[in-house]
Amino acid sequence: MTIQVFGAGVGRTGTYSLKLALQQLGLGPCFHMEEVLQHMPVQVPLWSNALNGKPDWQAIYGGYESAVDWPTAGFFRELNAAYPSARFVLTHRSPESWADSFGATIYTLIGDRYNAPPDMKAWLEMAAGVIARTGFPEGLDRDALVERFVAHNEAVKKTIPADRLLVYEIRQGWEPLCEFLGVPVPEPAFPRSNDRTEFWDLVAGNGRR
Repeated sequence: MTIQVFGAGVGRTGTYSLKLALQQLGLGPCFHMEEVLQHMPVQVPLWSNALNGKPDWQAIYGGYESAVDWPTAGFFRELNAAYPSARFVLTHRSPESWADSFGATIYTLIGDRYNAPPDMKAWLEMAAGVIARTGFPEGLDRDALVERFVAHNEAVKKTIPADRLLVYEIRQGWEPLCEFLGVPVPEPAFPRSNDRTEFWDLVAGNGRR
């Protein structure tokens, strides 16, 4: 089993909905930050090594057929080189609405990581490092977040060959995603999940739901 699809979109662009959709299309299990939360003793050191320039993609993604969200999105260049036949989905949304959502969830969480429970601190430090690496260090205001979000998306589009990249909004539903992946459109409605309330529930539950 090897990864067939990577998500290059950062958190709060519908990555959890994309995870559910890919799994529904038979491209699962799908790796998401939730997987890191559920397997912190194994996954946090692996991603910390990746941050230090020593990734072990086989160890990270073993048993998965797709991967979305951070930390994956922060390594799209390396993953493009390591998996030259994989396809990439760049989830995006209005930069302003993304900045508001990111600021009220992930950015708040990592900004307050020094007050987190001890068993969460290593994960939060790793996450903060990945997010900063992607272009979002601490201390940015809303305008800067908007600017960096646009810059990330443009970098993805310049890096990934057009025939292997789908620029996609979750509200578009099944059709463009299924056409890109060459699979039939399923009958069930497109999954939509992980609003701001669900985000905090997920973190509070330490990824177990």
